[in-house]
Amino acid sequence: MNARLDFYGNATAAKFARYINSAGKVIGDSTLPAATQELVKIRASQINGCGFCTDMHTKDAAHAGETSVRLNLVAAWREATVFTDAERAALELTEEGTRIADAAGGVPDAVWANAAEHFDQDQLAALVGLVALINTYNRMNVLAATPAGSYTPGQWG
Repeated sequence: MNARLDFYGNATAAKFARYINSAGKVIGDSTLPAATQELVKIRASQINGCGFCTDMHTKDAAHAGETSVRLNLVAAWREATVFTDAERAALELTEEGTRIADAAGGVPDAVWANAAEHFDQDQLAALVGLVALINTYNRMNVLAATPAGSYTPGQWG
């Protein structure tokens, strides 16, 4: 199975990917906890049906020391007892921000207020940027039908 589009073999796609990756570095360098960042990427990728991103971020999280129990429960985080209140707030904001078309009026104030109880303004800015960014990556990979399963942690630096 091959992707419909090679993001690094096409000049326009490669240029776009470089800009998107630069945005990712800003978030990666933020004070938003790395474990929370991976959980957010995994949950949005699950919702969007992006096999490539789900594969990548579960492997990256495991490589960074995340447990298989937590990784296996991301999709059912509401019923799981293995996530902190801050992680749960980030996952809730991720779901609401990812499913924005499904919710008339956008993200509820209560969801934002819950996240704001656990994260400072810089972390909230990183969280908003991360939700937007992973949704962009998901859409790129779903549109291009990028196959999942062959990612190796660290393969892109």
